[in-house]
Amino acid sequence: MVLKPVVPVAPTPKLFSVTGLVAGIRAVLFNLPDHRKGGNNQRYVIGDAALSAFSVFFMQSPSFLDYQRRMQKERGRNNARSLFGVHEIPSTQQIGNLLDPISPECLAPVFLDVVDALHQHRALDTHRQADGRLLIALDGTEYHCSCAVHCAQCSTRTLSNGQTQFYHVAVTPVIVAPGQADVFPLPPAFVRPQDGHAKQDCELTAATRWLQQWGARIAPWRTTLLGDDLYCHQPFCQQVLAQGCAFLFVCLPPSHPLLYEWVTDFERSGEVPTLVKTRWTGTQRLTETYRWLNDLPLRDGKDALLVGWCELTTTDAEGQVLYRNAWASSEPINADNVIALVAAGRSRWKIENENNNTLKTKGYHFEHNYSHGQQHLAALLASLILLAFLVHTVLDRLHPGYQAVRRQLPSRRTFFEHLRALTQYLPFDSWEHLFDFMLEALEPARPPPARRAGGKRGQI
Repeated sequence: MVLKPVVPVAPTPKLFSVTGLVAGIRAVLFNLPDHRKGGNNQRYVIGDAALSAFSVFFMQSPSFLDYQRRMQKERGRNNARSLFGVHEIPSTQQIGNLLDPISPECLAPVFLDVVDALHQHRALDTHRQADGRLLIALDGTEYHCSCAVHCAQCSTRTLSNGQTQFYHVAVTPVIVAPGQADVFPLPPAFVRPQDGHAKQDCELTAATRWLQQWGARIAPWRTTLLGDDLYCHQPFCQQVLAQGCAFLFVCLPPSHPLLYEWVTDFERSGEVPTLVKTRWTGTQRLTETYRWLNDLPLRDGKDALLVGWCELTTTDAEGQVLYRNAWASSEPINADNVIALVAAGRSRWKIENENNNTLKTKGYHFEHNYSHGQQHLAALLASLILLAFLVHTVLDRLHPGYQAVRRQLPSRRTFFEHLRALTQYLPFDSWEHLFDFMLEALEPARPPPARRAGGKRGQI
């Protein structure tokens, strides 16, 4: 089949084009450490192995590399090379063997570089709050669980039947914003066995390690960290402040008894500021009651950190409570910002809905065991999946060609079906060539020029 020439779409700034993003990723992957001891029998380089794995996740096609090997034999060219820059495609087993010794932390710079470029070019302004801050939500999610497949990095738990279950947990920091569907993943932190045995201890320790490693990189973005009640404890809150960030964490009575004693005391004296708003949902009228206080101790002791506290209670017309939650904030709270702070705190759920659920149910198969390895392979592949998700998110917001194709194929599933089918059978010179080809085929045919009475077709 001969591909016909097509009319190109408007050019994209190189930095946020697919070619530019893939080139930046390629540069990092080709600098990954090579743990082999040397020798003459080293046909494949580490960068090709990592790029090959990334291409599978980016295309959401477990068979992508098999198709490209076949295309190379039949046509002398393939899309793994033209679209991703892979010189030689290793086998699945070779990819696993080459990548297993590499720590996933080696991929962190590419996440941070992409998001920092978005920050520098003001592409994240839509996600900034009224005070100019970005919200980064923290949460742990499980991405591997098995009673048979395991490695030295697995955490363990004993089931009721006595079996040992092996699992991996990642803390996945994500940039979120109220009213914005898009989320931007940052480099993950992986729970390790030595972090502890209880999930809470493991997750919190991994998040602390992440903050110590990358806090200096995210602080210039003016960030506020979001998290559930697990994170709302003084040692972690002090780590956040020490890195130059703010925090807004869920704050519940069982884990903060002293703080809520203070709240109760202020309630008795009628000194809790309150703001009441009503909202019509289209089916019912809701009453939203906001309360707040400042300078409350987060824990007992003279060194207790003083925080702001706010609460939202939502009731229906009969007074039934539909929602209630409370947060501790490092920022002072008042009538002018309490509604915005509560909206920011509630947007933490986007890490579960728009990030974790998308990774697990929308084609990325985050929980699938692509290959487990004996050292870091499971975590490294999970990082590459997150990286693929980040790149797709950036393209969906900033790349005109990608956006134009998605307008024609608004279903995520259909979009990837087309992408897989085309690259399975046809070689393309570049990403621009691929998107132009898709648009030419997808755009509706233009109607023929109107025939004017008494004249030839198309005459004016």
